[in-house]
Amino acid sequence: MSTLTIFTEHDRHPTEVLTDGAEIGRRLGALGVRFERWQAARALSDDASQDDILGAYRTQVDALMNEYGFKSVDVVSLNPNHPDKAALRAKFLDEHVHSDFEVRFFVDGQGLFYIHTGGKVYGVLCEKGDLISVPANTPHWFDMGENPHFKCIRLFTTSEGWVAQYTGDAIAGDYPKFGTQFC
Repeated sequence: MSTLTIFTEHDRHPTEVLTDGAEIGRRLGALGVRFERWQAARALSDDASQDDILGAYRTQVDALMNEYGFKSVDVVSLNPNHPDKAALRAKFLDEHVHSDFEVRFFVDGQGLFYIHTGGKVYGVLCEKGDLISVPANTPHWFDMGENPHFKCIRLFTTSEGWVAQYTGDAIAGDYPKFGTQFC
């Protein structure tokens, strides 16, 4: 179940926990973060190709590409058997920003985004069917868990793709990891 857990930036105990998708979208929208649910135009098999996946979500992907001027789109997938899963997880666990949107649509699986803004930390547990778009220059981090399982559509406005600028703030270490406590 998609969940938004809200903390103050100095306390790892939640002040609010929301599970209603529309309310999660409203709350995150007030921060400039887009959150919505998508349905595939057709059923997808577990081994669906990138073209099959993008075809099943073509209407939504094209709408976002037109709205924001995205130049490229791809599908990334990670499973518990990936040999570099620990290194890949570590890459995203520190607070960082991007000069571009970070847009992810969860075709399958789950992941936990944390957004740090306005004196609060927002933990967004995304699952199959969830789209999240973190605005450029918004401090955040992502936890895929020790045994990641997700397949995501990614959209980019730049040819460089995912490029992080780490903030140097150690705040990410103060909040629950994916698969523990609140999630």
